[in-house]
Amino acid sequence: MKPSVSRFDRSFNYGDGIFTTMQVKAGLIQLWPLHLARLQHAATQLHFAKIDWSSLETEVMAAITEPNQVIKILISRGEGGRGYSSQGIDTPKVYISCSALPDYHLWRQQGITLGIAELKLAIQPALAGIKHTSRLEQVLIKQQLLHTEFDDLLVIDQQDFVCEVSAANIFFYRQQQWYTPSLERAGVAGVMRQHLMQQFDVKQVSWTLAQLNDVEAMFICNALMEIVPVQRFMLRELDMTPVNALMKRQLC
Repeated sequence: MKPSVSRFDRSFNYGDGIFTTMQVKAGLIQLWPLHLARLQHAATQLHFAKIDWSSLETEVMAAITEPNQVIKILISRGEGGRGYSSQGIDTPKVYISCSALPDYHLWRQQGITLGIAELKLAIQPALAGIKHTSRLEQVLIKQQLLHTEFDDLLVIDQQDFVCEVSAANIFFYRQQQWYTPSLERAGVAGVMRQHLMQQFDVKQVSWTLAQLNDVEAMFICNALMEIVPVQRFMLRELDMTPVNALMKRQLC
């Protein structure tokens, strides 16, 4: 039975919560230690009250109902009265939900087309990297995507530095070196991004759009889609060979 959300829940009222979305493959949660570490880091950064992480892990493992599916963990700061202050709110609420695993087979095989979002991410270092539940920027970007010919949109921040795409991280290849945007100002530090950075040499950079002119290859990634090549960025065709070489290494 799914838990109901109180009208006093702070994630519901203020976006005062954190979440992570995980892939279950062959009955096992992929990259579970990184997902758990992400939640723990975010809870610490946002000064949540103590969370029983051992009990949470037990609940999550018990929620697996299919060999292949999606499990999402959302942790709210808890329930409180009117107003932004979190004083006295010391019981975080945990919500676990399951859904079908999307099929990204064609994207991984054929690659995607990538445009540029009009909306620019707000710069807030205190929240940068955290996957919190205040995601209205991404909602607006997805709305814009509906009115384009592209599969996804590249997003820059208000200082014009490249950050990510609508719901995934991005990597660039140039002169035999992989790069990914630094996320110190804005954006979400995804679990798949972290995992891949542990598998091969990647440099974190602060690049503007102009610095993408001589990029040879790109891919996007998150915990569900894994690695997806970009076959066309705006009007420019990209080389999918370096990305396919990574995919053959079965890093995910």
